[in-house]
Amino acid sequence: MFRLIHISDPHLGPIPVPRLFDLVGKRFAGYVNWLFRRRKSHDMSLLGRIVADIHEQTPDHIACAGDLINISLPAEFPPAAEFMHRLGSPTRVSLVPGNHDAYVGSAQSEISKNWAPWMTSDSGRFEGFPYVRMVGPIAIIGLCSGISTWPLLATGRLGKDQCNALRKSLSFLKGQGLARVILIHHPPYVGGATLGRTLTDAAAFEEIIGQEGAELVLHGHNHRSSVAYIQGPEGLVPVVGAPSVSAANGSLGHRAGYHIFDFDMTETGVSITGTTRGLLEKDGIGYVGTLRLQP
Repeated sequence: MFRLIHISDPHLGPIPVPRLFDLVGKRFAGYVNWLFRRRKSHDMSLLGRIVADIHEQTPDHIACAGDLINISLPAEFPPAAEFMHRLGSPTRVSLVPGNHDAYVGSAQSEISKNWAPWMTSDSGRFEGFPYVRMVGPIAIIGLCSGISTWPLLATGRLGKDQCNALRKSLSFLKGQGLARVILIHHPPYVGGATLGRTLTDAAAFEEIIGQEGAELVLHGHNHRSSVAYIQGPEGLVPVVGAPSVSAANGSLGHRAGYHIFDFDMTETGVSITGTTRGLLEKDGIGYVGTLRLQP
């Protein structure tokens, strides 16, 4: 059995005190949002407890679906790298960026400079997206949907080059006997998020899955636990969203939590079971429920 844990949206805080120059443009609205809303929702002490609980589950690998930080200040990136080290070594943890990580255009260079070790291909080098990591019986395909947008927008995009590379990777890996697990920040299906927060080329992603298939798609962004399905060539492909791993408030599916996926190789292929652990009503951390990977 191989155990993969799926987390997303830590939104690490507090935000370092910005200079006035840093708040020109989109960052101003994001900083105001942090001061009056997000800092009350994301509890770093709770995050530490969740990470400890994750390690107690003895995962073989951890997949983080992005939004480590909040407004992409240069000073936010090194502490986020320290958080990734607390999760695990780069060989045991994979990461893709979210829209908050790519809040402004200059963030892309900071992402590659600070977080590259968790986004490398099997060559050991960061070569852009998608990257492919073969770990145990699975192949993780990491996509970047995080882009800089206008204020008040949180859309994502893959683009033609990344979509073409994804198609080729899925086709090649299909014959390798591995479970293909796609890791992306935005929900990659039509209607997966509200207006202004969608993946703008979700239809193109659905088309690729329809032709090439995959065994599992993991995302974040919506801050809630969810399961949707995309039709593949041999059946429905489960698309699983994770809650924010630091969220202190909300209903059971919105509070801090993470998913556990156990992969078992059988004579007919790979079998995947999924469960959720997270913050319970009485402030404890425990079993929340089973993920329905097939309708």
